[in-house]
Amino acid sequence: MASVEEQVERKRPAEPVEAKDRVRSVDVLRGVALLGILAMNIVAFAWPDGVDSNPLLDPGAGSLDVGLWALNHVVFDTKMMSLFSMLFGAGLVLMADRARARGTRLVWVYYRRIFWLLVIGLIHAYLIWGGDILVEYAACGFLLYPLRKLRPRTLIVIGLCLNLVFVPMFLGFRAYLVPFLRETAARAEAKERAGQPVKEWEKSVRDSWKEITTRDSREGFLKEMAWHRSSYFQVVKHRASEVIWMHLLGIPFVMIELSGGRMLIGMGLMKLGVFSTACSRRTYLTMMLVGYGLGLPLMGLDVYNEMTHGFFADHWIDRVLHGGFFLTLLGSLPVVFGHIGAVMLVCQSQALPWLTRRLAAVGQMALSNYLFHSILFTTVFNGYGLDLYGSIHRPMLYVFVLLVWAFQLWLSPVWLASFRYGPAEWVWRSLTYGKLQPLCLPIQSGR
Repeated sequence: MASVEEQVERKRPAEPVEAKDRVRSVDVLRGVALLGILAMNIVAFAWPDGVDSNPLLDPGAGSLDVGLWALNHVVFDTKMMSLFSMLFGAGLVLMADRARARGTRLVWVYYRRIFWLLVIGLIHAYLIWGGDILVEYAACGFLLYPLRKLRPRTLIVIGLCLNLVFVPMFLGFRAYLVPFLRETAARAEAKERAGQPVKEWEKSVRDSWKEITTRDSREGFLKEMAWHRSSYFQVVKHRASEVIWMHLLGIPFVMIELSGGRMLIGMGLMKLGVFSTACSRRTYLTMMLVGYGLGLPLMGLDVYNEMTHGFFADHWIDRVLHGGFFLTLLGSLPVVFGHIGAVMLVCQSQALPWLTRRLAAVGQMALSNYLFHSILFTTVFNGYGLDLYGSIHRPMLYVFVLLVWAFQLWLSPVWLASFRYGPAEWVWRSLTYGKLQPLCLPIQSGR
């Protein structure tokens, strides 16, 4: 026999969310995450892979570059993506709650919404920027819907377990796999020198180990510089060869566990009322103090670890051996909880209304603002645009970030004063519901 909720979902089709139904604090938090993601991504727009995690790969880097890297690593890197993932999960809880309250069907609307997000993400990833997160979110979104009825603490526990599953993996990689690869490669080389036969699998391990530990990073750096400064079609062609492997291997084996786990945590927090300012001031203050109290020292230790080892410039495997990934993984999540507590305290106290109103507008137009970042900065830096790739150093890049923050904090509320949705949100909703949605707000007649 169908449950009450399932019977309710069959009554009538779902409808787009109106402004009056939005949870303002969720939009504020989403706005914070969206702007923070730009601070996290800006170096990846402007420089080859590796410069975002190693500021010294920039030939003109100085102490200010290193300081800005450290600030970004502690406050934004991984944290804002984690927060954005949590809010994606919270969005499903909001949709389910609204559908139940209205007596509307949700399931097919939800899956159509996720399908079109996947389409938008694929266009973004292959034709605009390879650092796309939308495909990853859509892949996780297809798996989330059946879990929406779980109890909040169950969702949080499952989410935490998915995030922490990489801890034993990293420890095992460090304790067993790396020594195995190193010893096998050394044995294969010793056999070759002695004129003894070497097994094919030993040769493969030796070649792989040599590629990992002796690759010419400078050569790869210059190659990436060259293709980013070429024509649009050459950039798209080269990007596709990288993105497709990320989608085939990265999403099923890494991203679903990390982002999907954080989405489940977000679903649980939404059900507990954390994102809707329904918790007590003491709860948010505890989140902030404990989150920052645990997370910031771990991230500070991570910064010290990176700097004392020269940012692991030789090869990424050194970062694993010295606990870099481990520290980042353990330190980021508590900092995110600190961020949530701080923002919710501001929303709950109704402090800084001029700022929270603008942040809410940015969050309400998150998809449009996110795509704007990619279109703007790929045009500024790539060869088919202003061709500034690899020429703007970190301090000026963060000036760009501040300018875009100011622009979006100004434009988003101005846009929403006349329109129901951001332009990308309007396209997404129209595709989801199979018909053009009204975009303009009704003109208010004067008294």
